[in-house]
Amino acid sequence: MKQYKYSVFTDKIEEGIRKGLLKPGDKLPSVRAIKAEYTLSTSSVQSGYDYLVFRGLVQSLPRAGYIVAAYIDSEVSSTALNAIPRDSVFREKVLLTSNRLEHSEQASLNVATPADVFIPQKLVLKTMQEVIREKGASLLRYYPNNGSSELRDLIASRAALYGTTIQADELVITDGALQALYIALASITSPGDIVAVESPCVFSILEVFASLGLRIVEVPVRYPNGLDIEYLAKVCADYTIKAIVVTPNFHNPTGLLLTDEQKQRIYDIAVEYNVPIIENDIYGDLYFEGNRPSNIRSFDTKGLVLTYSSFSKTLAPGLRLGWLAAGKYFSKAERVKFSIGRSVSPINQEVMIKLLNSSSYDKHLRVFRSKLEFQCIRLIEQFKVSFAEEFKLTYPKGGYSLWCQLPIHTDVDLFYKSCEKEGVCFTPGETFSFTDAYDSCFRAVFSQQLTDEHLNVIQRIGKVLR
Repeated sequence: MKQYKYSVFTDKIEEGIRKGLLKPGDKLPSVRAIKAEYTLSTSSVQSGYDYLVFRGLVQSLPRAGYIVAAYIDSEVSSTALNAIPRDSVFREKVLLTSNRLEHSEQASLNVATPADVFIPQKLVLKTMQEVIREKGASLLRYYPNNGSSELRDLIASRAALYGTTIQADELVITDGALQALYIALASITSPGDIVAVESPCVFSILEVFASLGLRIVEVPVRYPNGLDIEYLAKVCADYTIKAIVVTPNFHNPTGLLLTDEQKQRIYDIAVEYNVPIIENDIYGDLYFEGNRPSNIRSFDTKGLVLTYSSFSKTLAPGLRLGWLAAGKYFSKAERVKFSIGRSVSPINQEVMIKLLNSSSYDKHLRVFRSKLEFQCIRLIEQFKVSFAEEFKLTYPKGGYSLWCQLPIHTDVDLFYKSCEKEGVCFTPGETFSFTDAYDSCFRAVFSQQLTDEHLNVIQRIGKVLR
């Protein structure tokens, strides 16, 4: 399996502990000392120590560094699996993935939400007012734990239009997609289990793994074909994988779309090793051309696929309304949902019901898709004109984002300093993995309003780096 940069020092510490050369309570070198000795980045050293803490070999002392753990679990596996990051990097990465520039009314190109100008504000607010008038005080009561039966029926009916069979009775309405993922994982895994996930992978999903105490194996997403399916097959053969988490339609951050043949192959692997698939379909409705793509769920005959999605990416992030098709895992999912919050906002559910019962939502989607495609093309063209020929980027077929790779000779620190100076933010590649594999990459979001000033800034940054 892949060796991570931090293994150059973690392997030595592990060996010292195993041989008894390092005793319980012994103080370990500081992050700064390790960084200097092995020429590693701060994040790599931190990830290495987080790995050792996760395996129970090392303890972290607040403001005092790291020591050998007082008790070493003799059954800790020696398999070099990835670590789960701790809170030391959480706040920094949240800012990198969602911070907006305070001095600007325009959001930067690192926030994966629809810009205010792309949200049908009048439609949503008018519908909300109508719902309040019609439903009155009933909106102040608890709704069913699994969500409104009418909303579940509507979601199931829409899925049938693109060939995906979902039963209304297996659906759980959630506070957004991330909660749906949490419920799905909590329903089929236990702390310490190993999960296979696409890489690069959006930071919020990585944090869900961390919060559930899961270990992960990262499966590369390669341009232009998408998820490395043969690598996935090898991972499933080598390890006891408890879940496969994948975004087959317009993967974030690359925007890549898997073919039906690839989706079938992933499903076949899951069947062979009896591994549930958790399928993220939040961008499925945001295709640029042709018909709405299928889901892996469309190929499921064994009940192994849990599919989740959200209206936050397609309509308005503040609605916080998602869903999970839990299939045969519904009973456990229902209990998990109840334990973390009994009822999703009644008014938001009723607003969505009203929109889905009319043609308003589909009309909005058609306009929104057109705007996203236009912005995607503008952003790609500007990068190609402004940056060196060695600069690489993906060509999304839908979704929100471009995945960009700076030339090998690029001074990455200078790049981000130039971005900061010019007042534009991209999401650094380091936030999409527990490794250093994407340090020279970044995500550029085109769901925010792309102004002439944004394009001019990209041009100026390109000149600095040439």
